[in-house]
Parts: sequence; structure tokens; C-alpha cells
Amino acid sequence: MSLSFVDRLNARVAVSRLGWWFQLEGSGHPRERMGSRFMTEIRAGITTWAAMAYIISVNASIISDSGGTCVCPTGDGCTNDATYSLCVQDVRRDLITTTAAISCLASCLMGIFANLPVGLAPGLGLNAYFAYSIVGFHGTGRLTYQEALAAVFLEGWVFFFLSIFGIRQWLARAMPHSLVMAVGAGIGVFIAFIGLSSGGLGIIGGDTTNFVGLGGCNPEDYLDGLPGFCAQRVLRDPTVWLGVFAGGFLTVFLMLYRIRGSILVGIFLVAIISWPRNTAVTYFPHTDAGDDLFDFFKQVVAFRPLRRVGVAIDWSSYKTGRVWYALITFLYVDILDTTGTLYSMAKFAGLRDPVTLDFENSTVAYCVDAISISLGSLMGTSPVTAFIESATGISEGGKTGLTAVTTGLMFFVCVFFAPIFASIPSWATGGALVIVGSLMIRNVREINWDYVGDSVPAFLTLVMIPLTYNIAYGVIAGVGSYILLNLFPFILRKLTNDRITPPLYDNGEKWKIPPGGFIPLWMRNVIRGNLRVWEDDSYLLEPPSIQTTHVAGDSSQRLHRTISMDTAGEDFTSDKQLHGIGSDEDGNDYANLPMSPTSTLYPPSPTAHSFKFRKEYASGVTLATMVDVSNPDYSGHKSTSPRSSLFPPQADGRHLQ
Repeated sequence: MSLSFVDRLNARVAVSRLGWWFQLEGSGHPRERMGSRFMTEIRAGITTWAAMAYIISVNASIISDSGGTCVCPTGDGCTNDATYSLCVQDVRRDLITTTAAISCLASCLMGIFANLPVGLAPGLGLNAYFAYSIVGFHGTGRLTYQEALAAVFLEGWVFFFLSIFGIRQWLARAMPHSLVMAVGAGIGVFIAFIGLSSGGLGIIGGDTTNFVGLGGCNPEDYLDGLPGFCAQRVLRDPTVWLGVFAGGFLTVFLMLYRIRGSILVGIFLVAIISWPRNTAVTYFPHTDAGDDLFDFFKQVVAFRPLRRVGVAIDWSSYKTGRVWYALITFLYVDILDTTGTLYSMAKFAGLRDPVTLDFENSTVAYCVDAISISLGSLMGTSPVTAFIESATGISEGGKTGLTAVTTGLMFFVCVFFAPIFASIPSWATGGALVIVGSLMIRNVREINWDYVGDSVPAFLTLVMIPLTYNIAYGVIAGVGSYILLNLFPFILRKLTNDRITPPLYDNGEKWKIPPGGFIPLWMRNVIRGNLRVWEDDSYLLEPPSIQTTHVAGDSSQRLHRTISMDTAGEDFTSDKQLHGIGSDEDGNDYANLPMSPTSTLYPPSPTAHSFKFRKEYASGVTLATMVDVSNPDYSGHKSTSPRSSLFPPQADGRHLQ
């Protein structure tokens, strides 16, 4: 049976330098990612971009509400000033280019250097905080637009140093497992809520009594002065049903049959149907706003230089305390938001290590995020962050940085084709967001519901993220409640010598210092003499030195361990101590010697024989091999663990090498 063109292309790219760099399946890389294929990554990247493309117009609209560099001479917001309005419109056009350009640059950097399938762009929520709380509508806030950009620029550098010294990663790994799972599930509900609200399908709208109610009415049925609040005739807007059926149910139907690119098909189908003007579902109605959108759409190709927002930072503003106030606020909101998103996306993509609780290239990923924040401020926009919409591409099979690079290249095209790509309506992406949310909610299965000290904080995290429309607030609620609910019983148990203990205390997850150490792995590379610091965990790929341990004891002792060291004679990953039973040939107890969770050897039933173990990294699938000196066929018993743990076959006490 002959291979198809796509299969041949996937195979050819996999064995190329490109395939090796991105660790595609079949590349021979020691950590190749199973199931990653070139064309799948391309499709996933386009899908992520399609789900993120709305940010081009949305971010430009939100940031331009601050007035940008435009000056209002009267100080009252200049709502009715025609000259000021024209200036703001120019700022919005600039910001369309800015948003596409920084999204391109940040996503490509994330893909190339961190090899993660995560797209980056100016973050929703952060841009609203920047525009409406810091700068204020048309410049009526605490800081000027230029001063706010100065705070964002400095925030990026603060993040960079926090990331390079491992502080952000350590804080994230210190979160209890149930809270981490709740963050992912909460983000899923958050995504679905966005997809159902006016930012997506429009099914959900505002309600003067219950805060949230049914929406989907036509604009003429809104309450006076309250857009999005339906007075009557809910769910009568035909765009709602176009998004529900063409972008929602059709997409799910295609997914049932595992049709590739299902989400992408739904998004583009709805967008194309919405482009003709003389229809009930048009994105370009015959109104002033619709005419403006259609005029921009007709240009097809349009590159706009940054005339008003490029390098607009007021460097002298660091002398004032107001900038430091904004900086602190940006820091605590963004560090929780980005950290939660990156860890959830890594978990969703299967890239999170279950032992160290970290993900591959985390240091590089956080540094890329930090640098992108500062670069974005130079282009005139609010903080750049990892996008939860990346889950759409991951659900399409994206596993490597090729997905992010493809997303970035699509944003690069948007720089020149902004009129086209800024015209994907929200109801085209709403269904995709709901579907992705349903995929992410599965994290609730891993929450410990058997102990209220774990379940209540996790539940608060899950519900506070969508209800406050902010990931950071949900994390704060979860962590705060977890500390309160678990610290008091811990203190009480210590004071009473465990006599006063909650009845189900043993069912709780026991918090412990995160494995992996506090020092980031790139520093360990330097200590070991490996100057390839950008590969922050590359030393894990180096074969360990062979160490012989003569195990004493009989077959009833089942907990013997054989110690595995790296070439520097140190623990592979962390200061983690795993304890074994027995002694070496000299009778010395070796129970407390350091052993790595990711390279721990689980030898067969121990006998009084001598064992040698060796790791081999010849392929990405088999990361560990046991070879019997006397029987070459013994090498067929291999571990397929992606983290190289050895699961040896039943042994009969023969000498193993």
C-alpha cells in the first residue's frame, strides 16, 4: 500500500533538521513527541490562529478607547469632538497593525525557542484594565497612555528576571494538584462563557435583575443605553443560530467522525457566510459602523505603519510613584494569569511532567512571555500573554512549537491582510470556544473530591475564574481558601500530637515542597559545564554513568533500588530522596542516597547477584533499554516511558548490564 502525499511529506520533514528541532515523531530526537506530524501541526496552528484572530480588532477597539496618544484639550473625554474622534480612529488603525505584529513575533518566539503549541497576543482583561482602569476612557484615568506603557515595559523585565531565576516556575509547581486541575477546568468554563456571551455566539446577555440572562436579540430590542441587555425577543438574532448550527453542531458532528480540521472548517464556514452584505447574518450591516467595517474589508491588502503608537513610552515617568502603582498591579494579575494559562495548556497538550509538575522548557517559555511584554509596550499595546484559545489548536493535534510558529506566521499575513482577517465575526469563533471548554472541563476528574480541604478551594477556583472574568482572581480565591482550610488543622494536629485530626484527613492531598529544586535547570547546566543554556533540561538526555550496586538480601525484600547518577555524579533532576532497603557489598546502608524521580530504576526481584543498568537514548520512543550480556534478545524488553523510567521484565537473577 503506497503512502499518500501527506504521509510522505510528514515523513520527509520528520527526518529533516526542522523535524529534529521541533521533536516531531520519527525525527530520532530523544524526546520526540508521539503523534506529532508536520501537517497536523500546521493545521493546528491555523486553527489556533482562527480562534485568536478576533483579538486583532477587539484589542484595537479596547486600547483605542483610552485615546492613545491623542490629547483631549477639554479634559472631559472629548466625546463629541470630531477632531479627537478622527485621531482615535487613527490610533485604532495603528493598533490593528500592532496587535497582529506582536502576536506574530511572540508566537514565533514561543514556538521556536520553547517548542510549545501556545499562541501569544495582547491579553483580554489586561487590555481592559490598561484602557479603562489605568489610562481611563479617553485619558481620564490615573496615568497617561505613555506612562502606562512605561509600566508595561518595566513589568516585562521584572518578569524576565523572575523567570530566569526560576521563581515563577517554582511558585506554579508549589500549587496543590487539585488547584492546578481546577484552574484548567475553570479556564474551560471561562472559554465556554466567552463563547456563549457577546464575545462569541451571543446566547448569553446581561440582565438587570439576575446579572446574566438570555441574549441573542436584535440591536433594536436592547434596553435603552444598555447594549447586550435584551428587553424582549431573545434569541431572535439569526447570527446566533448560524453560529450554533454551522459553527457548533456541524463542528461537533465532524469531530464525531474524526474529520481533520473540524474546528477550522466551522470557523471559516460561518465567516464566509457572514461576509455578503445583503443578508440577515452579514458582518457588514448598512450602518455607519458597518460601512466603516466594509470599507476596511474591501481594501483586502493594507499595511499601516505605526504613526501614533510606535515607541510612545514616557521614559521620564519612572520618577513618579504612579507608574509603580500600575506596575505592581500588572505584576500580580499577569503572573497568575499567564502562569495558570501556560500550565493548563501544557497539561492539555500532555507536556506536563507528572513527577516534577513542570513542563518542558518552562524557563524559556516564561522568558519569551516576559520579553514579548516589553516588546509589545514598544509597539503601544498592553501586556502580551499566553492565550487560552491555544487549546483549540491543541485539540486539533498540536503538540510542538510548529503549531505556535504557524499561528505566528498567520498573524504575519494579517499584518498585510488585516482587512480580511480582522473580519472574522465573533459568532464564527463562539462555537469553537464552547467545544474547547467542554474538552478542558475533564480536569475535574482529577480533583480530590473526597476531602473538603481540597475540594472546596478547587471548586472556588473553578467558579471564580468565569464569574470574575479573570483567571488571576480565581487562583487567588483558591490558594487563599486552601491555606485557610489546611493550615489550621495542621497547626492543631501539631499542638495536640495528632489527637485532634479531621476524620477524613488521610484522604487529603499532602502538600510538599515541589520536586525539581528551586534553582532552574539552565543554571544546573552551567554548573555541569553545559553551556547550551537555552536547552534548560538538555542534560537529562545525557546517558548516566554506570554504577554497580551489589544488593544483599532475599527475594522477600521488594523495595531494593539501584542508584542512577548523571555524568556529574549528581541526581538527575532534583534533591528528591527516594529510600530503598538493603546495603551495598561493603555493608553500607544506601537508603538515603539521592535518586531522581525521572530516572529511578525499579529492578526486578532482588537476589544476591550484581546488577548493572544502562540508559540508552537511541530513539525517542525507547528511552531506556536493559541488555542482558549473555542473551542479546533480552534487549527487547524496553521501557516506552516518555520520562525514561525503567519498567524491567521479570528477572531471574542473571547478570544485567
